[in-house]
Amino acid sequence: MSNASPQRGALAALAGTILIWAYSWVVMKQALDWAGPFDFAALRYLFGALVLFAALLAGRQSLKPPPWLPTVLIGLCQTAAFQGLEQWALVGGGAGHVALLAYSMPFWAVLLAWPLLSERPAGRHWLGLALAGTGLVCILEPWRGLGSPLSTMLALAGGVAWAGGTVLSKRLFQQHAVSPLALTSWQMLIGALALGAVALLVPQRPVEWNWRFAGALVYSAVMASSVAWGLWLLVLKRLPTTVASLSSLGVPVVSVLLAWLILGEQPSAAEGVGIVLVLLGLAAVTGVLKRPGKVRRAT
Repeated sequence: MSNASPQRGALAALAGTILIWAYSWVVMKQALDWAGPFDFAALRYLFGALVLFAALLAGRQSLKPPPWLPTVLIGLCQTAAFQGLEQWALVGGGAGHVALLAYSMPFWAVLLAWPLLSERPAGRHWLGLALAGTGLVCILEPWRGLGSPLSTMLALAGGVAWAGGTVLSKRLFQQHAVSPLALTSWQMLIGALALGAVALLVPQRPVEWNWRFAGALVYSAVMASSVAWGLWLLVLKRLPTTVASLSSLGVPVVSVLLAWLILGEQPSAAEGVGIVLVLLGLAAVTGVLKRPGKVRRAT
């Protein structure tokens, strides 16, 4: 039976994930006007987890948790560390640049997936990696400085944490028959509880409840934290880690454009060149430039 249809579905899920997550960086930056970084991160993922558990009940799926140890590790890496560090980085950094630094994730994921998952990159993957990497350098313009050193360090550390969660998720799917929705729900709940503990220990500004903050919380919890993470784990289940990770670089590219339109973070000429290079890298790694009918079977 042909594998083309499931792979096309995974690519469609990837496109939806890119759009939802790109706008979420703008929302995350705006939310800091009304709440501290850890309070907001804990609240969005707690509400997001509740939405996902409700979806499990509505779909009459089992609430039984996946294997505990890998699920806890994924929750700590992919939700608690990644989201906590990135939300903290946004306190001193722009939404577009923090998103771009966070999406150094694919480079760390490719390095981890090769020895841990035996996913050796093909030629087009190396080409996409080179193009996207060059594009990110142009977008970040390190010769002009990266803004707040603390923000830069936090954003990069968050990218490493997400890469670890990505590889752990892929390995769990390979070793066990795990529902993407169940894994998303449980790892998100675990990560939310960890973030809640941090929020209680770290002094922050009090939460200012208003309609704009409520809207940011709803979007982040339902769309970015629930729907998009479910789509992302579906992508990881059906596509090689290299393809999924590198393709996700579309998120910071779109984030830069949205931050320009909404937050006034205007990109420079070098950033424009970088965006083009990243898009070319995405085309290479996803096989868009290949002839129709040559869809490669996912490993």
